[in-house]
Amino acid sequence: MEGPLQTSLHVCHENGQWMSELPEKLWDIPLYNLALPGSHDTMTYCLDKNSAVSGNESKLVEFLNKFMPCIVRPIIMKWSITQVLTVTEQLEAGVRYLDFRIAHKANDPSMNLYFVHMVYTTVVVQVVPTLRTMWQHGYQVIVSYEEVMELEKHCELWPAIPYWWGNRTSTHALIQYLERMKRMGRPEKFFVAGINLTENLRYILLHPFGSLKEMTLRSLPCLKIWVRKQYPGTQKECINIIAGDFIGNDDFVRDVIELNTKINPPLDCHSKAAGTNTISFSAL
Repeated sequence: MEGPLQTSLHVCHENGQWMSELPEKLWDIPLYNLALPGSHDTMTYCLDKNSAVSGNESKLVEFLNKFMPCIVRPIIMKWSITQVLTVTEQLEAGVRYLDFRIAHKANDPSMNLYFVHMVYTTVVVQVVPTLRTMWQHGYQVIVSYEEVMELEKHCELWPAIPYWWGNRTSTHALIQYLERMKRMGRPEKFFVAGINLTENLRYILLHPFGSLKEMTLRSLPCLKIWVRKQYPGTQKECINIIAGDFIGNDDFVRDVIELNTKINPPLDCHSKAAGTNTISFSAL
């Protein structure tokens, strides 16, 4: 019987080349009309348990962490971690959208940038990409950035990719939100449907011994059904990127990839009746 670790390692090597294995009829379809699996808060597998709380968090959280760290810090960590696989493992698992939250630490005299989700990571952002290093490592990425001023200075950046964030603690409420967004119509280019639940202070206080992982795993059976019903394509209720937490659990990545088998060019998306600055990296 496979445990969680063995399952995750198996998943890591199952879909690593899925894009190159797509049928030739899909090779000329815009990437924003395909179904792409993504990970939410990609870097939280390496959060620093000794890090200060992010400046984006509430004053109450900062206060409690300052005066009751032995009690509050383990709770913060349990509700901050959304992934257990490294970036490499996520890419090998088939993920093609990475959600990086990048910030500078308050009162830090250095120019270091860190990944962040409530607390900062142990990993520092210091990679300087050049064409030579990109080619040497075989990297092919589309980088989107939210800050308009930076977009005007760097024409190589893709504009911000909209993220449908439900901010819900209930699976049913999250699915209702996603269906409402679909009825409003998909954006013209890339966009993300986030199937990640979000805790709030009230929820944490009511579940003091819980964690974001437990919250996520309970939601997977219902979300799995929702994912399998989706269609990629150009029409109003079609999806593009679907991003989730703990992508090594369940068959999430495979389910998203297999949605592309529903495409029959020219795109014919079935209707429902028929069936901090954020940087987002879509790795191709």
